[in-house]
Amino acid sequence: MSLQRPARRRRPPAALLAGVACALLVAGCSSGDADLNSFIKQVKAEPGGRVEPLPEIKPYDAFTYTDQNLRSPFVPVMSGGSTVRPDKNRPREYLEQFSLDTLKMVGTLSMGGSHYGLVLATDGRVHRVVIGNHMGQNDGVITEIGASKISLTEIVPDGLGGYVERPAALALTSGDARQ
Repeated sequence: MSLQRPARRRRPPAALLAGVACALLVAGCSSGDADLNSFIKQVKAEPGGRVEPLPEIKPYDAFTYTDQNLRSPFVPVMSGGSTVRPDKNRPREYLEQFSLDTLKMVGTLSMGGSHYGLVLATDGRVHRVVIGNHMGQNDGVITEIGASKISLTEIVPDGLGGYVERPAALALTSGDARQ
């Protein structure tokens, strides 16, 4: 038995393929030149546009600051010569360690001619307060104890390096005082 190989097809030589490709390339490039050349001639034939002149540059005028005797704009203004200041040497009272919004008025008490406010702190204890006591973290001093609220005056920073007095109050809370 003899094995015969199938006949191979013959490939065209590589040189022949390269020559055909170059001929097609050159033929394709030469046909578009006519349109390009006519466009260039048309653009060159149009009149040129006018270029606006550059704006005039004014010379820099130096400024000399002559108001050295006035208040500096970079130093904070003290608030109108206010004498309101917290007393740093005063001994702190127990209720001053709590923020005012965490304290709750739970009632009043009258005993022996004295009138007290009852304040529940976050430590769970009810404290008796009188006019003149301090509470809250902003140097609040109690100015009035009413049936439904305890009024205070706090000393707070004004944002300009000084302090201002601000009214505040604790309102009576309804319900069980030991919640």
